Amino acid sequence: MHPETRLRHASSFGAAATAYAEHRPDYASAAVRWALEAAAGPRVLDLGAGTGKLTGTLVALGADVTAVEPDPAMLTELRRALPGVDARPGSAEAIPLPDASVDAVLAGNALHWFDMAVAGPEIARVLRPGGVVAGLWNVVDDRVGWVAGLERIGGTAAIGPRDTFSGWRAATADLATRFGAPEQAEFPHGQVRTADTLVATIATRAGVLVMPEPERAATLGRIRAFLASTPETAGGEFVLPMLTGVLRVKRLDKSAT
Repeated sequence: MHPETRLRHASSFGAAATAYAEHRPDYASAAVRWALEAAAGPRVLDLGAGTGKLTGTLVALGADVTAVEPDPAMLTELRRALPGVDARPGSAEAIPLPDASVDAVLAGNALHWFDMAVAGPEIARVLRPGGVVAGLWNVVDDRVGWVAGLERIGGTAAIGPRDTFSGWRAATADLATRFGAPEQAEFPHGQVRTADTLVATIATRAGVLVMPEPERAATLGRIRAFLASTPETAGGEFVLPMLTGVLRVKRLDKSAT
């Protein structure tokens, strides 16, 4: 993605912060536990924390969390949902924390938006030796028939391309250069939705948020019609099958910087 396009997409979420907080899913607890299992201590930075979807799971698992988010509207929603969390304005490129102050840096559906040439050294600066860096991504499970159909109807802008570990590694290649080759794992996840709330969820994706209004309305209309005509989704609540994918790398020593 061209840097200007990436910036436009990355900065689109604030306009939909309230809907994002209401409709986006959390992360599979097993995935978050796996991301943290090699960390040397409990201090975790949730970087690009958004409205706190990953932050909430970290808190539930007992982590000592600092959340950093650049968008004021998203940060407002995070503070409303999790008033006890240390939530600060800042970005991956300018992290408002001291050197060697956290045991883990996690990012939920965010690492691919970072300018890694700048963010990589910043992450290395705040991470202690022996610390862990992990990216987590929620994706729909297109091995399920109706989900694959939804992808065909919605298109990549609405549903996204089928994200892969190779794609995530390419987007975050600076981490491998700086810390070493990442481990990877994938965990089942799901979100209870109705047709209306799934459309509302899809409407918070960057690819939809940046669409011209006529295109956005037409795309969401096609998706709504598909869900209304599909037995699995036409009759009220259903579970949207998802996967939480994780890339995890452990910093071995200070020479990694």
